[in-house]
Amino acid sequence: MMPTSCHAIHRLSVLTLSAVACTSMAATTLTRDNGAPIGDNQNSQTAGPNGPVLLQDVQLIQKLQRFDRERVPERVVHARGAGAYGVFVASQDVSDLTRAALFRPGTQTPVFVRFSSVIHGNHSPETLRDPRGFGTKFYTAEGNWDLVGNNLPIFFIRDAIKFPDMVHSLKPSPDSNLQDPNRFFDFFSHQPEATHMLTRVYSDFGTPASYREMDGNSVHAYKFVNTKGQVHYVKFHWKSLQGQKTLNAKESAAIQAVDFNHMTRDLMAAIKQGNFPQWELYIQTITPAQLAAFDFDGLDATKIWPGVPEVKVGSMTLNKSPDNVFLETEQSALAPSNLVPGIEASEDRLLQGRMFSYADTQLHRIGTNGLQLPVNRPRNAALNYNQDGEQNGGNRKGDINFQPSAHADLADDAQYKSSQLPLSGTTQQARTAKPQNFKQAGEFYRSLNAQQQANLVANLAGDLGQVKDEKVKTIMLSYFHKADAGYGRALAQALKADTAGVAAQAAQLRD
Repeated sequence: MMPTSCHAIHRLSVLTLSAVACTSMAATTLTRDNGAPIGDNQNSQTAGPNGPVLLQDVQLIQKLQRFDRERVPERVVHARGAGAYGVFVASQDVSDLTRAALFRPGTQTPVFVRFSSVIHGNHSPETLRDPRGFGTKFYTAEGNWDLVGNNLPIFFIRDAIKFPDMVHSLKPSPDSNLQDPNRFFDFFSHQPEATHMLTRVYSDFGTPASYREMDGNSVHAYKFVNTKGQVHYVKFHWKSLQGQKTLNAKESAAIQAVDFNHMTRDLMAAIKQGNFPQWELYIQTITPAQLAAFDFDGLDATKIWPGVPEVKVGSMTLNKSPDNVFLETEQSALAPSNLVPGIEASEDRLLQGRMFSYADTQLHRIGTNGLQLPVNRPRNAALNYNQDGEQNGGNRKGDINFQPSAHADLADDAQYKSSQLPLSGTTQQARTAKPQNFKQAGEFYRSLNAQQQANLVANLAGDLGQVKDEKVKTIMLSYFHKADAGYGRALAQALKADTAGVAAQAAQLRD
C-alpha cells in the first residue's frame, strides 16, 4: 500500500489528520504555532556577532508574544509588588556623556518605583528566595524613562529567546502546580552561564530583609548619547542609604510564620512615619573600545563590569505611598522601551528582547491605551496620531490622523534620531564568542565571608538535594566546582556526592 501523500489529506477524516506526516520532519522536531520547524531555539538572530537582535526572528517574537499572554490579568513575572512615589535629584554634570535633561545638576524629577518579586505569584510570601525587581519610572520633561532592573546586578541568561523556557521551569509544574527543583535544575544544567546568578540568588542576597534595605541595578548596559552623537555604554546602580540587609534561611522562616507581607508592610510603615527611604544613583561608563577589550562579552547580562569605577549622579527619596494599589501599583506599566533622548538600548541580547516583551505585556494586561492612566501618563503631553482602541480617554480632534500631511500639525525632529551603530558580518544565530560562564561566580563566592559561604552552600544544597536525576545533579555540581573548587567541594560534600567525579567533570569544562 502506498504511503499517504499530502495531496490526499483532504480525503482523510478529521480524526486521522493528526497522524499524517506530510514531510520527512521528525515527530520530535520543535515547531512554531504554524507547524513550521524551528532551526535554533537557543540563540536570537543578530546583525553580526555584536549587532542588535533582528525583528525578523519570528521564533523569538512568537515565543515572547505567547509567553506574555499566558496569564490574565496577573503579571506572568513580577506579580507580587509594592510601589511608592518620590523624587530624583540630579547632582553630577554628565552632559559630556548624555543629553538626557533629567541629569542636569539640580533637576528634580518625580518618580514612581515598583518593587517586586520575580517568579512567585501575587500574594506569595515576601520571604521566598527570589530576585527582587527594582523598577523606576522617571516623569522627565522629555517623556517617561523607565529604568527596569533588579536588586542583583546580573541575570540567569544572556538571550531573551530562553526567557519563556526559564520561567516555565521555575514556575509550578503544569501537572501538579508545585514548584520543583527537578524542573529548574534540569533547565539550568543546560545553561552554564546561569552559574553566576544562581550563586548570588542562593546567597542571602536572594532574601533581602526589606525593599528599603536592598540595592537596585540596571542589570543591562544601556547607551548614553551626548549632543554630538558620541556613545558611551552605561550601567546603573541604586545604592541604598539604609544599607543592605539580608535574611538567612532561619530568619526568613521565622518571619514567614507570622507575616508574609513584611516587605510591603515595612515600606508603607516607613513612609507613613516620615522615615523616607533614600538611594543614591551611581553609573559606570565605558567607551565602545573599552567594551570590546573585556575578556568576556561586555553586553552579557550574566556579567558585571569589574574594575570600572562608579560615579554618583543623583539621589532618590520615596515619600508617598499609593492611594489605590490597583489603580497605581498594579496598573503601573514599566518597560525598558520607555526611553528618553540621550538614553538608548544597547545590543545586549536579553535587553533587546525585553524592549519588545515588556511593552507587549502591558498592552495585553492593561490595554492599548494603558499609558493614558494617571500612573503611566507622562507629565509632558503625548502628541501623535495613534488612535482608538479600548479605554481611550484622549481628546484628539480634526480629520488629520496621519503624517506626513500638508495639514499635519505634528512632525518628527531629526535632532532626536537614534545614534548610528557600525555593523559587519552576516545575520547569525550563535552563542556569544566570549561566554566566560564561571569566573565571576567564583569571584563572588570568594567575596563572601565564611558564614555567608556556608549559608550559600546550605541554601543551594536544600534545593539541589531534591533533584532525582543524578546526571543533572552532577552537571550542576561541576558548574559550581568550575567556578571555585572549594565551593564545589563544599556543595558536593553537603549532598554526599562523588567529589572526585565532580572535579573530573568540572575539569572538562571551558570557561
